[in-house]
Amino acid sequence: MSSAQIRVAIIGSGPSGFYAADHLLKQRDPLIRVDMYERLPTPFGLVRGGVAPDHAKIKSVTKLYSRIARQERFNFFGNIEFGTDVTRADLSKHYQGIIYAVGAQTDKKLGIPGEDLANSFAATEFVGWYNGHPDYHDYDFDLTGIKRVAVIGVGNVAMDVARILARTSEELYETDIADYALETLQSSEVEEIVVLGRRGPAQAAFTNPEIRELGEMADADIVVSLEEATLDKLSAAELKAKGDRAAARNVDILRSYAKRDLRGRSRRIVMRFLVSPVALIGKDKVEAIRIVRNELYLDQRGSLRPRATERQETLPVDMVFRSVGYRGVRLPDVPFYDPWGTIPNDHGRVLTRHEGGECLVGNYVVGWIKRGPSGIIGTNKPDAIESANRFLEDLKVNRVLEPVDTRSETILDLIQSRKPTFCTFADWERLDAIERQRGAESGRSRVKFTTVEDMLAALGKGDQVTEASG
Repeated sequence: MSSAQIRVAIIGSGPSGFYAADHLLKQRDPLIRVDMYERLPTPFGLVRGGVAPDHAKIKSVTKLYSRIARQERFNFFGNIEFGTDVTRADLSKHYQGIIYAVGAQTDKKLGIPGEDLANSFAATEFVGWYNGHPDYHDYDFDLTGIKRVAVIGVGNVAMDVARILARTSEELYETDIADYALETLQSSEVEEIVVLGRRGPAQAAFTNPEIRELGEMADADIVVSLEEATLDKLSAAELKAKGDRAAARNVDILRSYAKRDLRGRSRRIVMRFLVSPVALIGKDKVEAIRIVRNELYLDQRGSLRPRATERQETLPVDMVFRSVGYRGVRLPDVPFYDPWGTIPNDHGRVLTRHEGGECLVGNYVVGWIKRGPSGIIGTNKPDAIESANRFLEDLKVNRVLEPVDTRSETILDLIQSRKPTFCTFADWERLDAIERQRGAESGRSRVKFTTVEDMLAALGKGDQVTEASG
């Protein structure tokens, strides 16, 4: 097999997709060409659409991904939706391998009464909205008349939501937050954000920097009850046995907040632990949340789990954000394991089904859609390398797809015929420059385009949309 013919398609352009591409492009024997397909005109997945706008340092990882994308053997095909514009059958005719890197695109539900009341939202919706993700452009998060907000969950996303709600207008203006979100948050009347965790402070999923930031807000106090920040005997024993320094540091930070005096700031972030929501209450919209007090116990596997006690309370709230985890979405013509929201796989090789399935030759998976929504951006690198290595192993023994035509011009002809408004990485770099210039004109880091139509118009592809629809 000629090395010039070896080609891999990657579906999705988030961190896991770029790490897989990087590993494949580093191979010298054989040389591999990588084509990356992305549903939006813009690359970088949750780094652009999920990382909080006040975390610019984290977003700087895109400089690495851009260096990968500029390599000669890499192509970016944006504004191309897998399953609609190109199918698995299409790609199987042109690539030896297909890698799915689509992440986890929706949220987990709480499964409690009242969850679908007005003013009850998934945190994923709010995060996508304030980050200018086109899928959430038309959402309405009117914060006038909203005094108390409940955020359910104690992971990093929950911390982001609480922090963005508590930021001052001046702090937000410096970021690349969507213009419409900036305007909405500037008129916010939120006074208190209550963060609810079902387990104790030692089991919280947020990182040290995330919880530390909540104590450094310009105009928000953080409130922690000393009782809830004090570990129960089981948690204290587990923390000591595991020697988890990050968890111990979280507890220390929370205890320091419990001893801190209020500073009379205009907003408050209240951290609650060992409580679970059992119902959202209201007639037409959320008016209160009923929570139950939990206690921790050791299950049969020796893990600490929460269970409800008889102690309940009703907390008046005007809005609720659930942040209890992301969940993967089924792709057309690709196996899916619904209980976990993942593509069934064996160390990255896609399986036809979760249990007892056979390998789907030439198909691989990376990132959250592979392992579930866990870890930080860097966690995706070893995960992606593992899956890319499975492809390299299969390539050596010809256990890969057998494409009929891997020529670049054939693939380009296919894409142009299906979606004339596809976007290259050069198109993205033009769009990136325009957004930065728009930001510079108003004293901000960037002003984002928040609809696909506006992105294409800025690139001069708007006429192609009209012609294609005609």
